[in-house]
Amino acid sequence: MSQKDRLGAGGRINRAIPLTFTFNGRTYQGFQGDTLASALLANGVHFVARSFKYHRPRGIVTAGVEEPNAVVQLERGAYTVPNARATEVELYQGLVATSVNAEPSLEHDRMAINQKFSRFLPAGFYYKTFMWPRKWWPKYEDKIREAAGLGKAPEELDADRYDKCFAYCDVLIVGGGPTGLAAAHAAASSGARVMLVDDQRELGGSLLSGRAEIDGRAASHWVEKIEAELRQMPEVTILSRSTAFGYQDHNLVTVTQRLTEHLPVSMRKGTRELLWKVRAKRVILATGAHERPIVFGNNDLPGVMLASAVSTYIHRYGVLPGREAVVFTNNDDGYQCALDLKTCGAKVTVVDPRAQGNGALPAAARRHGVKVLNNAVVTSAQGKLRVGSVEVAAYANGKVGAKQPDLPCDLLAMSGGWSPVLHLFAQSGGKAHWNDEKVCFVPGKAMQPETSVGAAAGEFSLARGLRLAVDAGVEAARSLGFNVTRPQVPHVAEIAEAPLLPLWLVGSREAAARGPKQFVDFQNDVSAADILLAAREGFESVEHVKRYTAMGFGTDQGKLGNINGMAILADALGKTIPETGTTTFRPNYTPVTFGTFAGRELGDLLDPIRKTCVHEWHVENGAAFEDVGNWKRPWYYPKKGEDLHAAVARECLAVRNSVGILDASTLGKIDIQGPDAAQLLNWVYTNPWSKLEVGKCRYGLMLDENGMVFDDGVTVRLSDQHYMMTTTTGGAARVLTWLERWLQTEWPNLKVRLASVTDHWATFAVVGPKSRKVLQKVCGDIDFANAAFPFMSYREGTVAGVAARVMRISFSGELAYEVNVPANMGRAVWEALMAAGAEFEITPYGTETMHVLRAEKGYIIVGQDTDGSITPYDLGMGGLVAKSKDFLGKRSLTRSDTAKEGRKQFVGLLSDDASYVIPEGSQIVAGPFSGDTAPMLGHVTSSYYSPILKRSIALAVIKGGLGKMGENVTIPLANGKQIAARIASPVFYDTEGVRQHVE
Repeated sequence: MSQKDRLGAGGRINRAIPLTFTFNGRTYQGFQGDTLASALLANGVHFVARSFKYHRPRGIVTAGVEEPNAVVQLERGAYTVPNARATEVELYQGLVATSVNAEPSLEHDRMAINQKFSRFLPAGFYYKTFMWPRKWWPKYEDKIREAAGLGKAPEELDADRYDKCFAYCDVLIVGGGPTGLAAAHAAASSGARVMLVDDQRELGGSLLSGRAEIDGRAASHWVEKIEAELRQMPEVTILSRSTAFGYQDHNLVTVTQRLTEHLPVSMRKGTRELLWKVRAKRVILATGAHERPIVFGNNDLPGVMLASAVSTYIHRYGVLPGREAVVFTNNDDGYQCALDLKTCGAKVTVVDPRAQGNGALPAAARRHGVKVLNNAVVTSAQGKLRVGSVEVAAYANGKVGAKQPDLPCDLLAMSGGWSPVLHLFAQSGGKAHWNDEKVCFVPGKAMQPETSVGAAAGEFSLARGLRLAVDAGVEAARSLGFNVTRPQVPHVAEIAEAPLLPLWLVGSREAAARGPKQFVDFQNDVSAADILLAAREGFESVEHVKRYTAMGFGTDQGKLGNINGMAILADALGKTIPETGTTTFRPNYTPVTFGTFAGRELGDLLDPIRKTCVHEWHVENGAAFEDVGNWKRPWYYPKKGEDLHAAVARECLAVRNSVGILDASTLGKIDIQGPDAAQLLNWVYTNPWSKLEVGKCRYGLMLDENGMVFDDGVTVRLSDQHYMMTTTTGGAARVLTWLERWLQTEWPNLKVRLASVTDHWATFAVVGPKSRKVLQKVCGDIDFANAAFPFMSYREGTVAGVAARVMRISFSGELAYEVNVPANMGRAVWEALMAAGAEFEITPYGTETMHVLRAEKGYIIVGQDTDGSITPYDLGMGGLVAKSKDFLGKRSLTRSDTAKEGRKQFVGLLSDDASYVIPEGSQIVAGPFSGDTAPMLGHVTSSYYSPILKRSIALAVIKGGLGKMGENVTIPLANGKQIAARIASPVFYDTEGVRQHVE
């Protein structure tokens, strides 16, 4: 296989190990050490993608993470990766890659027709075009998404494994280029714990892409020496193929390390990616800078590349991207690219808008025979699937002058200056500042123990950057108390440079709308004309312009285009660039896979799984489970041939007619002790607690500051200064946090201690007319007679020989007891209760039956029958609101909105069709209606079929519902049908409440 553009020698590739890969179904060959991008260029493949909106031909622009165009779909099936940047994909044997956003093929993309209508598709066109008819909006969205977009999400379950780890260090250096290595070596020499993070497979950064010399030798020798010394230091950790993508508070830096992605799929074993959470005492950012493109006509053609990328492909990969090249540069660095191309035998012309200066690199280029056109600009590139020539014009005083002869070329290298990589600095809380001399944003004052060095700090001179990096490493170690001897700074010859000439847009603003498209954001097809249009339409904030045009969206996050876009916007608004400002540098500035974040927390491991001490008994007896607040709770216990409804009906009737048993161990339990415990309860509950007797229980409602029901539960007074509070299963942690918040911030004088004991106690509800008889068989030291053990009381004794707390409370309206025993004895007690109830056919029941039983009695479930906008009065529970004491939320109950008429109130609903169970969440309207809309009165919160009543029942919140008893309402369904129902009391069964007091 021919690699027609591979140089005969050079590069850091291993030519002894050829690798075969496929791209868009065609087979090519590269070498070990190539990226997918370098291998494609070596094979003469420049046209690799279609653009986001216009589906224009696009080629490889960069050689790093900032690549906007060469975004590919890697592999297939369970191993597919969408939106991988070809410039970062290390080549491996058998790699399979395809272009994205091109159907049926890259060359014959059917959506390429968009190019013919591009003048009608400016920024925001869909906001103005796809407005009518309204019912077609979903169709419009589908078509737009089909026409645009990037890669395809995997359809199969990811076969790889991802992990997380935590690390601590004294000094964290982000970036393994020259300044990162110098800083790491200086800090590590003191004995400090140092971590060095770099996203490349090998250290060296920009030194791998040029001919720089350090200490009189090739820079690669210095890199190898420093790396070897660092790896021998026991306190140094080097993470290669690792990207620091987020900088949080307290010097927490998140890093993703790619462990196996450079290997053939068949050889990938173990963890694919590792998420590091690194807490560092000091951070040094050596993240480098991105070269900026220049905005001119058709600057997106394949074969138009960054000048630094061209040098990288020559020096690092031994690839010559073109043999007849034009270098368009507004700074001296572009001349290095011209020299590199010339050395490889290419014909090179430099187009420079500046007058001839005295820089060392331009002088060297002329000496080597490079043709230089000063006071000139490239106004447009010409070609179809690859650049074939460029249009050139004179340039002076910021104006484009007379047209000059076109220059034929197969490569156009552009260099518009450099933008420091500031994303981590900005995420740390720092603010970027514009530097007029360097024509870029640079880091301002550090807000955390952090220092930026080298190009990341706007210091583009290698010699000066190394000096400052060594100083930063020394200072970081010294600030942590380490003794440091300042190492010798590597010697690099200074290179004289002429000043950069800012050039944000070639040509006038008026010409931008008439001539060929001048792209600012390559990935999202944002042109200069789009930004100017946004300014004309009144968008002045750069954040608004970003959203209107999509500038800076996508995988490249504005790395290439945002500074140019801000400058064009600033000019259109008549402002300076610093006045216009930057967009927000949000994590993740560099894309990170979802798998890395998820780690092993998938499926059953997504959330913590909590099981009661009787869980295995439930499993053995066929329970179906549901997840409630991370707990696995028995949902129902189906017998052979039973579905959910049949099982629940059997369980409900067993409880009403005999006895049932429920595992209620998941209820939140908070142990409250201290001389001010009663005062705390008075503050957080709506009803009074000071006079609750020892051995008594009380039900309470808890409100938030807005007066809305927050949680409910029963609390028992165990002794004079000792209470046990129960909460809802899902609200246990929330309530404990709530109580601690008030104790620590508003009432620190209260002498109260709280402890979560949910896991310490197993709780079993024995419920039904025969429940007393069951307990009497296993508990001989408690008198269960009504007079001795009345409703809402608590007694201590032994159940099946185990010390227990027994409470007579009921969530079903039946005679019921809750047995609390130490969790490690829970299963033994459960089995003893089951044995004792065998003669009464005791029936275990689950949460679904519990819901039906409580709904028959009109008991609420906070979070289901309430939604954060319901007060005690809305629930018809105003009797629980004390008039003689203050409590959290009380003042909010007197607000005009909270006390107004017509609020949604808690009621019951009985459908006219007694067999029809109204869907929960259904909306309620006043009566039968026709048309699309009707005034909404409320909604259904709970709905079940009641086996004991032999009909459906429902609970709801309805505007003014307590005053509408007996009125008819209508429930419209999604299928167009309307269900008639009558508003009723929420208490459907045992309205007098006598069953829980039965002798």
